[in-house]
Amino acid sequence: MPNERTRRILWADDEIDLLKPHIRFLEQKGYVVTPVSSGDDALEALGRERFDVLLIDEMMPGMGGLETLDALKQKDVNLPVVLITKSEEETLMEEAIGKRITDYLIKPVNPSQVFLACKRVFDAQKLQDSQRARDYVGEMQRWQNLDLRGLDWRGWVDLAVEVARWDVGLDGAPEAGLQQAHGDFRRGLNADFSRFVETQYPRWVQSVHQNRPEERPLLSSDVVRHAVAPHLAAGKRVNFIVIDCMRLDQWFTLEPLLEEWFDVQRDYYCSILPTATPYSRNAIFSGLLPAQMWKKHPDLWQESTADDRTRNRFERNFLELQLARLGVTPEKGLKYLKIYDVAEAQATRRQINSYSGLSLVAMVFNFIDILAHGRSENEILQELAPDEAAFRSVMKAWFTHSPLYEILQALSSQDAITVITTDHGAVLGKRAAMVHGNKDTSSNLRYKFGLNLNADPKQAIHVRKPADFALPDDGVGKNYVLAREDYYFVYPTHFHEYERQFKGSFQHGGVSIEEMVLPIVTLRPRTPRG
Repeated sequence: MPNERTRRILWADDEIDLLKPHIRFLEQKGYVVTPVSSGDDALEALGRERFDVLLIDEMMPGMGGLETLDALKQKDVNLPVVLITKSEEETLMEEAIGKRITDYLIKPVNPSQVFLACKRVFDAQKLQDSQRARDYVGEMQRWQNLDLRGLDWRGWVDLAVEVARWDVGLDGAPEAGLQQAHGDFRRGLNADFSRFVETQYPRWVQSVHQNRPEERPLLSSDVVRHAVAPHLAAGKRVNFIVIDCMRLDQWFTLEPLLEEWFDVQRDYYCSILPTATPYSRNAIFSGLLPAQMWKKHPDLWQESTADDRTRNRFERNFLELQLARLGVTPEKGLKYLKIYDVAEAQATRRQINSYSGLSLVAMVFNFIDILAHGRSENEILQELAPDEAAFRSVMKAWFTHSPLYEILQALSSQDAITVITTDHGAVLGKRAAMVHGNKDTSSNLRYKFGLNLNADPKQAIHVRKPADFALPDDGVGKNYVLAREDYYFVYPTHFHEYERQFKGSFQHGGVSIEEMVLPIVTLRPRTPRG
């Protein structure tokens, strides 16, 4: 065998029967070859099996090689491709390379040429894997030498970005030890991060009240002012998209899929606490912290309700009030859309071009949040996404076949700025923390509010003075607890039952890097057409 495992080759050529000697040669070298005679057959095979490389003829009847590549990238953007062609035209090669081929061969080809092309692909993968291991060990040593307790918020954001990139970079790494080491490091990192947030968050709140933005990171309440309002003030059309419950590592998984159509500019912000929809998303749309919303707009504020569709039902109202306060009321109108299911998303896709005359289109997509919560209740989803890497893969598969992807492609042809962000991330809950409280205590797993709350301070941040965290204080003795790291709250009654039920589920509301450090992405079309 040429490698640690048998490599699988898909070979698409309309004259595949004439290539049997080439196929036998490759099989003698230890490869498994699946021959097909058309682009359609190649796509069908890719839907059934996983391959390590695709050999494809540039000139085939029906769906040609380059056309097949376009469809292929929708199925597996990372599959190496060797293009086999009779043409040596420079324009053809440029087009092929633009479609991210790995290598190409000029016909006629002999079996040794094909073998060497495949070997180059596989050797490159081995070299990349070994280099990745060396690079990660070097990064780990650098991280271990950092004085985490001495980091300011800028240092923590930079570190969070590096770690999230490695989350994605280690996906599919053959070295299981690397992934284990990375996971262990990330868990330890969150312990230091929660201590940092516990001491610094009240100072961030104070800097908001005192209008000293340089002393803190961007917060949820700053997102529209920072990323949307300046474009409106400059007379630009803006599409503002909030993808509920999208982590930074998950965005890094999606971003390469958009680089063909957009120039991408990234910024980062920290979610307010609790990292839960009623607080963080309302803060984005209102430009206010929870206590400010509660005091200034008691008719719009809802701290908790069981229904996701109603607890944030005043987002449009909050957004309009914020834009008026910033002096950037959309001159040509505002469209606000909250999208929960495929039918609503498809309807938005069909209508998206009709909104092109509006100054601002705001859209909220709830799919990732629904997927994250549904995973804990659905055995099939648990099998499909048993860990964070698999969840990223499932999310990427959803995205590439989603109306949201189609909407973004449509927006790439409009002369408009698109801003994408999220309201909070999620953490994989692994450890149960016992919490005590009254019967009317909120039911959330990563945060709770009520009277007489008590939890282990090693597992939770206890907010005894809600005003210190800019949280509503509408009752005598009201307090909050926020879960640290990967803990989740369970009551003493039926503790072990609920511990088993929620272990390994994605949760949010507490204090972790995954929940708090989030992307703000500005997309500018590469070729706007009006």
